[in-house]
Amino acid sequence: MSDKYKQTLDKVEEILDAQLGSDGLPMTTPGEMALDDQRRVKVLSPGMLVFKRFIRNKLAVVGLIILAIMFTFSFLGPVFSPYTQTQVFKGMKTMSREFAGAIYNTEDRYTVADGETFGSADRAAYLFAKGQGKADFSSANGEFYYVELVPGFNRITKLEVVVKTDPLGQLPKNDPAISEEFIKAYEANKKAGSFIFDDVLYIITGMKVKSISTEKEIALASTFVFDAYKQADDKFVQSHAFKLAVANAIADEKDTFQVEDREFTIEIDGKSGTVFDDSGAGFAQISDIIVNPLDANAFLSVEFKDTVRETMIAKGDEFYFTDKDGQEVHYKIVVVNQNYTIMRDKDTEVIRTFEPPSKNHWLGLDNNGMDLLTRLMYGGRISLMVGFVVIIIEMLIGVVFGGISGYFGGVVDTLMMRFVDLFNSIPFYPIVIIFGSVMDKLQVGSKERIFLLMAILGVLGWTPIARVVRGQILSLREQDFMVATEATGIRTTRRIFRHLVPNVMPLLIVSATAGLGGIIISEATLGFLGLGIKYPEASWGSIINTASDAHVMQSYWWMWLPAGTLIMLTVLGFNFIGDGLRDAYDPKMKR
Repeated sequence: MSDKYKQTLDKVEEILDAQLGSDGLPMTTPGEMALDDQRRVKVLSPGMLVFKRFIRNKLAVVGLIILAIMFTFSFLGPVFSPYTQTQVFKGMKTMSREFAGAIYNTEDRYTVADGETFGSADRAAYLFAKGQGKADFSSANGEFYYVELVPGFNRITKLEVVVKTDPLGQLPKNDPAISEEFIKAYEANKKAGSFIFDDVLYIITGMKVKSISTEKEIALASTFVFDAYKQADDKFVQSHAFKLAVANAIADEKDTFQVEDREFTIEIDGKSGTVFDDSGAGFAQISDIIVNPLDANAFLSVEFKDTVRETMIAKGDEFYFTDKDGQEVHYKIVVVNQNYTIMRDKDTEVIRTFEPPSKNHWLGLDNNGMDLLTRLMYGGRISLMVGFVVIIIEMLIGVVFGGISGYFGGVVDTLMMRFVDLFNSIPFYPIVIIFGSVMDKLQVGSKERIFLLMAILGVLGWTPIARVVRGQILSLREQDFMVATEATGIRTTRRIFRHLVPNVMPLLIVSATAGLGGIIISEATLGFLGLGIKYPEASWGSIINTASDAHVMQSYWWMWLPAGTLIMLTVLGFNFIGDGLRDAYDPKMKR
């Protein structure tokens, strides 16, 4: 190599070293052009061009931020929530609960003697005779007789015939069992209807042929009720012997009476009275007001019943009573159709429903006592998942159907498009309502219902995508690159799904993004109608369903406003992104 040629190479290297930096790239001087952003735009990939156009759209960026927040709220929010989706919150609340009932008694209550029967047929015959003003009556069980001891106490006995008269009302005089003294006693009291002979009471019944009978104690009919002071004495107080002795004492105007060798004292004041034992302690109370506990196993003290009766007589509507634990309890008396219901204030564990927002529950509690913020988080998962799964189903069906129809054209295209027209004639909401009713009838579980709902929405909504794909492929199949694929012998399915469909994808992405918002609204509408996701699962639509009650809408804004706001923001976000993608894919848009 000559020295001159070597000097020339050295100068070239010096020039290059002066113009290249340490990184091997050309160095520029002020005023010279470099491979800046403007030049790089010309060498960006189509995907980067779309992205650059997309982020220039401020609304699209806002939509992207909104959806990022929604996804974070729905999928990460439950991880940090201290509550579960179905956690029910309860609390103690003082409530008036039905405790006892009371009524002024006007109907006879029957107390049957030991070992005797006085059934419904006998009682019906007694009431009929009483209504007719007749003292004797009969039934299939024999002849009966009743006498009013005092108002409210009727003594019922069974008649056992001793002898009968002839049609003229005369006793047989030649009967050795009937003495002349007996006949004289009968004749003297024939009109009175009864007489006493040898300390035995005989009852005279009948019209022409009269029957002379002795009595057997059967029952006592009374409009008064007896209450024992002690539960252990209740059986004795409710016995026929005790009640009959009380009735006889009142009828004879006696202050004392005896039952089974036990001495008792009675005090009567109007339509009530008190029976005392031989020690002077209260033993039983008599009244025409029935006070019974609503719980059959509960025992109401006489003092409590007496307080209720005094309040009813005074026409009061509330009273206080000290229970066995020494606690003063408030009671209210509610009157409905002559029935008195005693309501008791009691601390009861209840579900905390419709509670307003608080520091523990930022969006309050719903109608089931669940944390509404947590329900919204889990509901967002369902709503967003439904939207994406449904749009994927729609795209799969629509791309396949529209791609085949657009590629083959002719008769195939005509038949397939007529099928699309037929499918579009099916009303959407009536079909969904029918499917919802069927799932309710079959009692489909809440989780299974979610997947069935997504399948139904996807199958019913694919036709618009099929039309879009078909129209695009009709215009693309005649272009040069498709002629080249046909000339090279590429099979039909590869031509459609490898060369045609990818050219339609930008438009499909735009359509899918814009359609997501509509699907979420459809799911929310179905949830609002009660046809969507079922309890205990939640979606934004099922949460806002509570607003179907006008009272809830007016009084509990936190039950529907947050869910409605989330639906609105999510739909807006998808729409903003859809518009941004449409503008980004537009080849006429300026760089």
